[in-house]
Amino acid sequence: MSKKNQNLIDRIAEEARKGRISRRDFMHYSVAAGLTASTATGLWTTSAAAQPKSGGTFRWGIHDGNTSDTHDPGTYLTRVMIFLAHTHRSYLTMINGDGSLGPDLADSWEASEDASEWTFKLTENASFHSGKKVTADDVIASLNHHRGDDTTSAAKALLTDVTDITKDGDYVVKVALSRGNADFPWLMTDYHLAICPANDDGTSDWKSGDGSGPYKIDNGEFGVQFSLSRHDGWHREGAYFDKVEMITLNDPNARQTALVTGDVDSVSQVDLKTMALLQRDPNINVLNVPSAGAITMPMFCDTAPFDNVDVRNALKLSIDRDDIIEKILFGAATKGNDFHHSPAQPYWPDDIPQREYDPDQAKSLLKKAGAEGLTVSISTADSVSAGAVDMAVLYAEQAKAAGITINVVREPNDGYYSDVWLKKPFCLVSWGARPTPDVMYTLAYKDDAAWNESHWQNERFNELLLQAKSELDDTLRAEMYREMAMLARDDGGTIIPFFNNFVYGARANVGTPENLAASWESDGARAASRWWFND
Repeated sequence: MSKKNQNLIDRIAEEARKGRISRRDFMHYSVAAGLTASTATGLWTTSAAAQPKSGGTFRWGIHDGNTSDTHDPGTYLTRVMIFLAHTHRSYLTMINGDGSLGPDLADSWEASEDASEWTFKLTENASFHSGKKVTADDVIASLNHHRGDDTTSAAKALLTDVTDITKDGDYVVKVALSRGNADFPWLMTDYHLAICPANDDGTSDWKSGDGSGPYKIDNGEFGVQFSLSRHDGWHREGAYFDKVEMITLNDPNARQTALVTGDVDSVSQVDLKTMALLQRDPNINVLNVPSAGAITMPMFCDTAPFDNVDVRNALKLSIDRDDIIEKILFGAATKGNDFHHSPAQPYWPDDIPQREYDPDQAKSLLKKAGAEGLTVSISTADSVSAGAVDMAVLYAEQAKAAGITINVVREPNDGYYSDVWLKKPFCLVSWGARPTPDVMYTLAYKDDAAWNESHWQNERFNELLLQAKSELDDTLRAEMYREMAMLARDDGGTIIPFFNNFVYGARANVGTPENLAASWESDGARAASRWWFND
């Protein structure tokens, strides 16, 4: 490229950064200067990112929503529930776009010397959509909703160590723990721990749908659509759109078509088969973000034939992860190793040998277990993730080399997580990213966790989990997580073929920050409050 053309590109990029040029003119001059449409689109996204603008209605097509969804934070499960929660409710803390921990309802937090007591100082500027100020009473009621013997919340395991929650005035909350937990402020970002108004009796008023998030619900129906409008009392930055329409689009073809035709401004998941085609469309930006999100394939360890560790390991050896990442994910993933700890998380154990596809060894293990000619069924659905059904079919083909027959059961999209997950003994599951290994292991691998999806019980693993939680020496903590990873890999009941990138899309006129959070799709489920329209 000539120096003259480069100077021209630099000038128009600067104009975009200052908000002085429309996208249409930017694209015209960039192509004239010698850039391809794809390169110009990427440059526009980067250059214009620093100039949020207010206005417009953001139409958001979201995969994975059910008619059985509810406003009860303890039951949050599907993407629609999670994305809606991050749009109309608030949390004590939030994960920023760069992966750091930032404030939401809490302006600041500090721990005692042994991290067994945490003090959260709340902002005095937050209010619920009903007009009521958010106070310590609301935080206490909301957290207690997930505690106690009678709670049915999936987040109960996260708060097991909490012994007491008290207030020091209207805007200070103190949480006492039975043991130190260095990750406790990170736990407060868990999507179940949304803050709802308190009832007069100290319970949580989640049924009203009231929240203190950036947008308030005007109307809506789970499994269909929600209409929201900006909350004038939002206490943080963002909320640039006037209104937000959240539309459940479980079918990948319908979702993709809606994005291409402009019926929606963004979708939460792109069909990876057509990712390359979409990337060539100058009207669409494909956002491809590495994450700690994962596809898991849990096997009930207390149900035959999965109650035999040799059978479990044979099934782990019968999956060709490289082949699946290439053919199903089109490279948009990081190879898994059958422990739920991603390179995107701290304390990553990088020296553990990678489990490879080895059908001969799988055959040997099945012979040892007396399970030659094994036949099992695996459940999946399109709504689990892009290519989930195709992935299960490919796995079934790969397992034939080990003498294993895998029957792929295609389940209905609606109700998958209420009717299949935690009920069928072998299935595919999509997990969002968690900020630390402690959070992930506590939610899904701890012996008494409500979401212990493989029913795995390992005394040593649980002992290490408790020790690592309160260990403030990073070197010792890393050693504990390494041993836990080995236990999960070699004894656990979960196949983890990969950590998937979050691949989602937006129309080219949608502005996004330079850093996109990797905690969930769509910028950590906060696209509605962090994005804007460029023109």
